[in-house]
Amino acid sequence: MPKSSGFTLIELLITVAIVAILALIAYPSLSRYLIKSKRIEAIQALYIMQLQQEEWRIAHTSYANTADAAANFVPSHAHYIFKVSAASATDYTLKASAKSGSAQYQDKAGSTICHTLTLDRNNNKTPADCWR
Repeated sequence: MPKSSGFTLIELLITVAIVAILALIAYPSLSRYLIKSKRIEAIQALYIMQLQQEEWRIAHTSYANTADAAANFVPSHAHYIFKVSAASATDYTLKASAKSGSAQYQDKAGSTICHTLTLDRNNNKTPADCWR
């Protein structure tokens, strides 16, 4: 009787089990990477907003308030809500808040929860652990 070539069911099941184990190991790392990359996008958007605030101040007597900023340069993002708070002639605070229900709302850097990032005119960044 001729010998047939191919895979046995046992060989196929072992291969599927190995792939499943590798996926279980890789998935948490991939999830953390994706969450961190979205946080970095939010940080970049805050820096861009900071530059736009300075440009606004050059052309106006004060920094852009919430309404002016929303109409002119506040970005839209799938995972964060951006806003300007405490804007005056000499100061402002920019805030990126993770949308509730998104994976970003569970974002952590070590033990620090990173679902709200703030940046002010003096380049103070909170929470500090989330900006690294």
